[in-house]
Amino acid sequence: QVQLVESGGGLVQAGGSLRLSCAASGRTFSDYDMGWFRQAPGKERAFVAAISWSGASTDHADSVKGRFTISRDNVKNTLYLQMNSLKPEDTAVYYCARRSTQVGSLSRFGYEYNYWGRGTQVTVSA
Repeated sequence: QVQLVESGGGLVQAGGSLRLSCAASGRTFSDYDMGWFRQAPGKERAFVAAISWSGASTDHADSVKGRFTISRDNVKNTLYLQMNSLKPEDTAVYYCARRSTQVGSLSRFGYEYNYWGRGTQVTVSA
């Protein structure tokens, strides 16, 4: 069974930075693409970033490109999201997720991920 546990969220002023972590249990972390998604109050879950199993390929939503960076450490079984120049509209619960398949290109669709963490709250004040 795969378990994903996010951490690193909190309250930060606009323009500040946070680094989210996602610790994964199990021995298959390095075999799968991973992703970050977020859900703001009253809104649907949205794609933030994805990274290939090796870390060689990444994809970031236009809304965060140039400000957020996804990365992973396959030795530590940990996924990261470095968030810089935060804006109030980045306020949301952030979730990490593991892709359900080992084939195909990076995905922005939540239904293509089958393991999810419980999320960590990020609040950006103006």
